[in-house]
Amino acid sequence: MTHACTRGLRRSAVAATAAGMLVAPLTGASARAAPLAVAAPRALTTAAPPSPSPSSPPPSSSGVRTLTPAVTARLDRAVRSVLREANVPGVIVGLWTPGQGRYVKSFGVADRSTGRKMSADLYTRIGSETKTFTVTALLRLADRHRLGLDDPVSKYVDGVPGGDRITLRELAGMRSGLFNYSADDGFVKALTADPRRPFAPRELLGYAFRHPALFPPGRKFDYSNTNLILLGLVIEKVSGRSLADYLRTEVLDPAGLHHTLFPSGARFPQPHAQGYTNQTASGAVATTADWNPSWGWAAGAMISNLDDLRVWARTVATGVLPDGRDLISPATQKQRLTTPSTPVPGVGYGLGVFDVHGWIGHNGSLPGYESLTLYLPAARATLVVLLNTDISHRGAEPSTLFGQAVTEVVTPGHVFDLGTRPATR
Repeated sequence: MTHACTRGLRRSAVAATAAGMLVAPLTGASARAAPLAVAAPRALTTAAPPSPSPSSPPPSSSGVRTLTPAVTARLDRAVRSVLREANVPGVIVGLWTPGQGRYVKSFGVADRSTGRKMSADLYTRIGSETKTFTVTALLRLADRHRLGLDDPVSKYVDGVPGGDRITLRELAGMRSGLFNYSADDGFVKALTADPRRPFAPRELLGYAFRHPALFPPGRKFDYSNTNLILLGLVIEKVSGRSLADYLRTEVLDPAGLHHTLFPSGARFPQPHAQGYTNQTASGAVATTADWNPSWGWAAGAMISNLDDLRVWARTVATGVLPDGRDLISPATQKQRLTTPSTPVPGVGYGLGVFDVHGWIGHNGSLPGYESLTLYLPAARATLVVLLNTDISHRGAEPSTLFGQAVTEVVTPGHVFDLGTRPATR
């Protein structure tokens, strides 16, 4: 779901035509035309792992296969198969299964022009995984009684159509009915005309508010980046601080995430991979490392790395910091993990997180980069996938293809499968 639940729980798509229509990028959130382009990885004819051999142990009582040499070899084959068939430049896969081993490997290249290898220490743009941080900041304010999740957004932000009837909870749960600004033709043209230009939050809302509401608030699920832009403004209003500052002191520092940041402009720490996308005005593939992610802001602008996302996966899924203290109160965390169904079977979406067959987390997609950060409470297993392209393969997001390929091998009872319909990016 992640926006990748259906390419979205991500990407807004406007079909490209000779007349110049574009495929619109989504911040790791699905654009209206195609909310989570997560086509079933089974479209990859060779990506599915072979049947277990006698040397591959069955899943343990936790539902996780021990990472024996035979299982590790199967993982290598599965990852390489997706890398090859989906034409992905490079990918980093991290899998941690307490008591049953770990798997951290990099495949392919970080930069096609130089041949520099992908490596596990690279920073990456995480797209809609930003939503997990923004909503966590909101929940921290709720725990401190600075705001209520059932407050109307109009209490904090002026000018929202129907804002007196849309609650903060509905924004965080993707049930506001507000149009996704990423799907607006004017926005798509502005972004693809100059992907290095900055966008202000109110400017982004302007694109969304040109359109009528899609449905009354609370009626159904519809992934929209607009929701998170509003929540970012709410956090700034209530805290009296910038979103970047509040996230750093109230979320990142307590969790010990020293390689995760809310960037200013196109800032991108070294080392990082070059990104590759076809979300351009012409549809040609372009490099994106220097593109400005401000258009994603509270919905998709953040940067992180493998080690930090490993820590964050468990933190966001449990509400508990690495030192055992609560980041989110148990009562509020319970609300966060209430995940009503989405249009994708087996996939639910709560407050800034999804549940895909038991895996809790989010995916992210920004032009040139995709990510997937998941935690399986039943087995205390963590999976992080980072790659340097967002170019779909047969309608499927590559991060979803990797997620499915890995989980089919290691957690066959909990396969990360977003289906063939878009869901959340």
